[in-house]
Amino acid sequence: MNNQPLRPSDLLINEDGSIYHLHLKPEELADTILIVGDPERTDSIAEFFDRVETSHQNREFYSHTGWYRGKRITALSTGIGTDNIDIVLNELDALANIDFNTRQIKGEHRTLRIIRLGTSGSVNPEVPSGATVLATYGLGIDGTTQYYEGLEEISEREMTAQFIRDVQWPGHLPRPYIVAASPDLIGVLDGGTFKGITVTAPGFYASQGREIRLASSFPGILEKISSFSYHGHQVMNFEMETAALYGLSRLLGHQAASVCVILANRALGTYEPRYKESVSEMIADVLGKLV
Repeated sequence: MNNQPLRPSDLLINEDGSIYHLHLKPEELADTILIVGDPERTDSIAEFFDRVETSHQNREFYSHTGWYRGKRITALSTGIGTDNIDIVLNELDALANIDFNTRQIKGEHRTLRIIRLGTSGSVNPEVPSGATVLATYGLGIDGTTQYYEGLEEISEREMTAQFIRDVQWPGHLPRPYIVAASPDLIGVLDGGTFKGITVTAPGFYASQGREIRLASSFPGILEKISSFSYHGHQVMNFEMETAALYGLSRLLGHQAASVCVILANRALGTYEPRYKESVSEMIADVLGKLV
């Protein structure tokens, strides 16, 4: 493989030696990374740490790297949406697998374990508000990961084709894709959660079946997607990050999983106003399973 140095305009490194958006240096990144959407949630994770090594803040990207019961962990916020996941995954991989001095790809690949701790809305009446969902698959309708070569090879082709047929997916929207979570991480995180397909949308409103003043170009999108199932795997929830996380992680050779607290059940019309307590319980549960 041709391993020419990456151009400064492609790999942006700050004057202090940190990666452009995340403001992390390679030595500050742990092998296990907990990503969250809300920057304040990184503080909630760090409160569990026995010791914090480094903390950084830039735009919506907040991070703490520290130790929990002898395990080194990085807590990192991504902000909302698959566009931010695109930034975060590429920069995390660069921190792990690019030599910042030579700007060349390292000879030995470093595999990261990336776990999303998020919030979402359930569309399955069996999943109550306040529960947690472990995403065995990410179903992307976002259009982000399609910009990368190799998506077809790492996606669930038959499952994706069945989804497109069952919901009669319109041609004017980005082609859906489905990527599985890391089996190893599912094995670690399983237990005490609901499991199923997490749908990743590119927005909060029309792409998730909400209409305020603008009508959807795909009427009934929420109901059609929610009814999809494949060999016992059912759609559980909608959010805005998981499928891109799974797709980019697989393409880059990393492990990924996503756990989300359900804030509201759209099928039942319920809402959990004390969701912060549920988020704290999710953080504690995941940290306990990791060690």
